[in-house]
Amino acid sequence: MSSCCVSGKGICRRKGWGGVWCRFVPNSVAAVVLCAVVGTRICVPLYAVDESAPHPDAPQPVSGPVSLAGDPMPDIARFFNIRDATRPSLSPAGDQVAFTTSITGHPQLWVVATGGGWPRQLTFGESVTFHRWSPTGEWIIYGADRSGDEREGYYLVSPDGKTERTLLPASGVFREFGGFTRDGATVAYSSTGRNGVDFDIFVIDIATGSEREVFRGRMGLYPVAWHPAGNAVILSEDRGEDANNIYLLDVSAGTVTTMFEPNVASSYKSFSWTPAGDAVFFVTNQDRNWSGIGRYDITTSEFRYFHQVDADIEQVALSASGEYIGWSAIENGYSRLHFRCLKTGEDIDPPSVPPGVYTFSWAADAPIVAVHVTGPRVPGDIWTWNIAERELSRSTRSTDAGIDLQRLSHPHSVNFEARDGIQLHGLLYLPTTTTSAEKPPVLISVHGGPTVQARPRYNPAFQYLVTRGIAVFDLNYRGSTGFGKAFARLNDRRLRHNEIGDIEDALSHLDSAGYVDGNRAAIMGNSYGGYLVMAALTHIPERFRGGISFVGVSNWITALEGASPQLKASDRLEYGDISDQDDVAYFRRISPLFHVDRLTTPIMLLHGANDTRNPVSESDQFVAALRERGREVPYLRFPDEGHGIRKRANRITAYRHIAAFLERRLQSPSPE
Repeated sequence: MSSCCVSGKGICRRKGWGGVWCRFVPNSVAAVVLCAVVGTRICVPLYAVDESAPHPDAPQPVSGPVSLAGDPMPDIARFFNIRDATRPSLSPAGDQVAFTTSITGHPQLWVVATGGGWPRQLTFGESVTFHRWSPTGEWIIYGADRSGDEREGYYLVSPDGKTERTLLPASGVFREFGGFTRDGATVAYSSTGRNGVDFDIFVIDIATGSEREVFRGRMGLYPVAWHPAGNAVILSEDRGEDANNIYLLDVSAGTVTTMFEPNVASSYKSFSWTPAGDAVFFVTNQDRNWSGIGRYDITTSEFRYFHQVDADIEQVALSASGEYIGWSAIENGYSRLHFRCLKTGEDIDPPSVPPGVYTFSWAADAPIVAVHVTGPRVPGDIWTWNIAERELSRSTRSTDAGIDLQRLSHPHSVNFEARDGIQLHGLLYLPTTTTSAEKPPVLISVHGGPTVQARPRYNPAFQYLVTRGIAVFDLNYRGSTGFGKAFARLNDRRLRHNEIGDIEDALSHLDSAGYVDGNRAAIMGNSYGGYLVMAALTHIPERFRGGISFVGVSNWITALEGASPQLKASDRLEYGDISDQDDVAYFRRISPLFHVDRLTTPIMLLHGANDTRNPVSESDQFVAALRERGREVPYLRFPDEGHGIRKRANRITAYRHIAAFLERRLQSPSPE
C-alpha cells in the first residue's frame, strides 16, 4: 500500500516506467482516484468501473419529432438519416461492386450491378469493418468485430449471399488483413495471438481454411501487398504515425529483404505491382516534403520518382493489365483524379464526378475503376468508369432523407498565420441566415489523428449547425497531413503544446477578419481532437463557452499504457516513451486531467465502452474528477460502441444531446 492514493483506499504497484499505478477499488462507479507526486514518483490516475453492471451514464434513446421533408431547418435526425455507400470493391469482371452502407442501422455488406439497380444485402450481423472481392470472384472476404472492439473475425460470403463461412472467428486477438494472392487461393494477415503485442505474419489457404505462420514479427508489422506470383508479400512496419519502413517477405523461405529503411523517416503506401511483378508503384515522400509516385524495380532495387508535384499525392493504382495508371492528388483539400495510358504516355481526361474526396480501385480482370465520392453535397456514393470505353455509370444512389443536398453549405478555404509564423489552414462553413451586422457564433472542430486532414467531406453535424446559424471552422492545426512532411511533424513529441496556440490563433483570426463572433465560440473534437478539446478548455477556458470531447485522452500516461497494439508501435515515436521519466513528466504537464481545476467552461464527453485505442477510462476519470469538484458534466458512455459511434440510433441520440448543448451555449447572448 502507498500514501499516493489520496482519495479512498487504493492498491498501488510499480510499473516498468518507474511510476506508480494507483488502482482505486471504488464503492460506487462515481469514485475516482486522485494521485499525487510522491518524491520522484509520478502516480497515474486510474478510474475503475464494473463493466458488467449498467452504467449510470449509459445514454437512453432520445426520441424527437422528425421535421417534414423540404423544411429549411431540418431536424438533426434527418441529417443522420442521409445514407452513404462506401469502400467499393469490384468483381473481377467489373460488372458488380460490393460496398458497405448503414441503411439498416450499422455498416453491412451489399452488392449492386455497376450500372445501378436494386442492391442485395449480404451480411446481417455485427458491423462490417472491411471487405475485398476475391480476384477469382467466388468469394467476398469481410471483417467484423464485436461492438466496436476492433478485434476482427474474418468471414467469406458468396456474391449471391447464399453461402457463408467463418475463416477466423472473432476473439481477443488483434489482426490486420493483408489481401488475396492473385489466384485468390491464399490470404495474408498479421496477428497478436502469440503475446498480445507483436504482430506475426500468417497465411490461410482459402479452400481448406488451414493457416500457418510464415514470419515471427514484432510491433507494428503488417502485410500490405502480395507479389503477383504469390510467393512474396510486402511488409510495412510503423515508424511513427506518418512514416514506415518497407520489407519484402519470401513466404516460402520466411526471409525478409529490406526495401526502404531511410535515415529520415518517410511514408510508403498504396502499393500496386506491375502484372509481371518486376516493379511496384506506390506513394511516398522519401527525400521530399510532398508525397509523389515512386517506382521500385524488384530486380535492380532501383528507386525513382514516376510523378511528383508540389502537392500531396494520396493514392496510386495500376489497372489489371498494367496498361493504365491512375492517381489522386490533394488540391485545397479536394481530390483530383489523374489517369495515363502507359503504352502511349498520354494523359486521359478523368471521369466527371462531383467535387469532394475520392478513393478508387480497379477490377481484377477489366479496365474498370470504381470511384467513391464524398463531398459537402455528396454524402457518399460510388461511380464506375470503363476507361477503355470512356463510359461512366453511377452505381449507387443513397437516400437524401428528404433534404435538398444542393442547399448544403459548401466550405471555403481560410489560410492564416500562427503566432510563430507557421501558415495554418481550415475549412469554414458559414450560415446564410446571418447578415454582415450579426456575426454568427462558431464551433472550432479539431480532427483526430493527429496525422489526418480536415477535408470537404459530408458532415451531418456541421450541416445541421449551419442551418441553426452556427458557423463551423474545421481546423488543420500543425501536425495535420496534406501540407507536406515538415508540417506534419511540427507537433511531434515535445512540440504538442503549440497546438493550443493554433486553436487560439484560429479563433482570433476568424474574429478579427469579421467572419464570426469570437465571443461566442465552442470547440469539438474526436480522439486526438477530443484530447485537444480538454487541453484547450484547461489552458484557455476564457475563449470558449463550451466543449465536446469524443473518445479523448485525458491522461497521456494511462492512455499510452492502455492503447491497442496497433497504436503502441507508433506512439513511442509520435508522442514519447512511458519508460522515459522525462517523457512521463512532459506527459503530466500536457495531460488535461492534471489541470482539471483550471476548467471553468462547460464540457460534454462521449465515449464507447469498448474503445481499444483510447480506453473509456480516459473519459471516466476526467468526468469523475470534475464531479468530485461539484461540477455537472453531461457524459454519454455507450456500452455497445468503441472508438466512435457506428450505430445510427446511437448517433442520433448523441447528436440530439450535442445539438442542444451547442445551441444553448452559443445562440444565447448570455448562456448562463
